[in-house]
Amino acid sequence: MGTILFFQESEWYLINLIKKLWYYGLNFLRKYMWAEDLMDKFMRIYRYQKFDYSFSTTESLLYAMGGDDFTSMLNMTIDEVMQKSGFTKKFIDDMVVPAMRFNYGQGVDVNGFVGAISYAWTDSGLWAVAGGNKLVCSGLLHAAKAQLIQGTVTSVQEKVHSTKPGNTVKLYEISYVTDKGPGLDLYDIVVIATPLNKNLGNIEFVGFDPPIEALYGPYQQMVVTFVHGRINTSYFGCSKPCHFPLSDVLTTYNPKLFIHSISAVSPANPVPESDTSKASGLRVWKIFSPEVLTDEQLHQLFESYDAVKVRNWLAYPRYSPPEKIPPIELHRSIYYVDGIEWAASAIEMCVIAAKNVALLSHHQWYGKNDHIDQQDLAERLKSEL
Repeated sequence: MGTILFFQESEWYLINLIKKLWYYGLNFLRKYMWAEDLMDKFMRIYRYQKFDYSFSTTESLLYAMGGDDFTSMLNMTIDEVMQKSGFTKKFIDDMVVPAMRFNYGQGVDVNGFVGAISYAWTDSGLWAVAGGNKLVCSGLLHAAKAQLIQGTVTSVQEKVHSTKPGNTVKLYEISYVTDKGPGLDLYDIVVIATPLNKNLGNIEFVGFDPPIEALYGPYQQMVVTFVHGRINTSYFGCSKPCHFPLSDVLTTYNPKLFIHSISAVSPANPVPESDTSKASGLRVWKIFSPEVLTDEQLHQLFESYDAVKVRNWLAYPRYSPPEKIPPIELHRSIYYVDGIEWAASAIEMCVIAAKNVALLSHHQWYGKNDHIDQQDLAERLKSEL
């Protein structure tokens, strides 16, 4: 980026295949077989959960899916994993680095598991939710008929309460604040579904021994900028007039680069592009960058623009293998969903973790230990079916 487009995709599959073979030899064919094996193992978790099996640690969950192949990747970089699998350094630098920069704003020094899952999914069809991913959460709340208290949790504390027959019971006291003021409720089970990081959450765990602390490592800053304007194709190495439609640009590592990627935004429900838009070249573009873009940088990227919106947030863990994965069980009946992000951060991973916690808490509450941390599930379920 900024000099040349070293690999330009065609609209024709056969042309792309020939170009890939010419540039990278058999690496792409190896990638398909490698990704297929990876995803076959990954998909086992859905069968396990279908039959209500759960896991008390993220490591045991990953081991049940892919054995040592999966758990060992937490202690290696994706660069090391792929070189060990026979991929060339040129292929990794040209194809895997851009994917990591796009997905996580990091390079091939991320842990092997998040890198492998992320890169294996680059050829898969991704789905978008019309109206935004927030509708997934509201839809789940509606389907579960859950009582939602729209407030901010401030503290969690274990309390002993007396019952009518003269016995005692341990409950968790949750303090929170809503628009109407402070509130307090008691619960048997608590599930934490927000990162326990001092920059992302401010929940105080009172009186626990050992203490429950927000100490699970830094998160990676990501800035996303939406721009309605006309892209400057010459900046990306395509001199004017540019004879092919520029829609997505991924970047390799270069310390002088100030963006990770830029791509044209496509709506969940595509609509025909108007003649006016085609003639003017105006589109909405999404830019990922490590820092907020300056006016000078925007003018380098665009010939002209009329609207800019910026969102800056701590998006993902800052991966640095060997990874220290947070526990799922923080206390007797306190469970942590977001710890799985330190293995791999993705909405699908969070869904798997949430289902696992729901099953795990249910089984521990009712003493169904035969459905927790069971070994050889793949073979067992195959024989039972």
